[in-house]
Amino acid sequence: MFRDETGNGGGGGRGERNVLGEPLESCSTQPLTGFFRDGCCKTGPQDPGSHTVCALMSDEFLAFSKARGNDLSTPLPAYGFPGLKAGDRWCLCAPRWQEAFLCGAAPRVALRATHEGALAHCALGDLKIFAADLS
Repeated sequence: MFRDETGNGGGGGRGERNVLGEPLESCSTQPLTGFFRDGCCKTGPQDPGSHTVCALMSDEFLAFSKARGNDLSTPLPAYGFPGLKAGDRWCLCAPRWQEAFLCGAAPRVALRATHEGALAHCALGDLKIFAADLS
């Protein structure tokens, strides 16, 4: 069984595919991520933001996102959101990753946990440049 650096098991979205055309792996359960809060970067019609990129948070990206009006580092206990820190894995909106890429602030990406739906917003070649899980 796949284990990522946070100790999360693989076997993410059953029947879902990643950007490499393989079965989608889990992104993170600590913190619990995904639009459906199941640890996977799955998407569907109820997810207009396309939370499909499994990104590895960095201080640079967290500052970039905060400056763009989406503070991901401050905890919001009322919503069960612990706040993110560098090193956390999080299902990021694909358009936000693309914006960060164009601005030189894109975080690294776990391609095996990034849903194929991200390709509607991001080029595979660009995602591969930032891949954290390819040898």
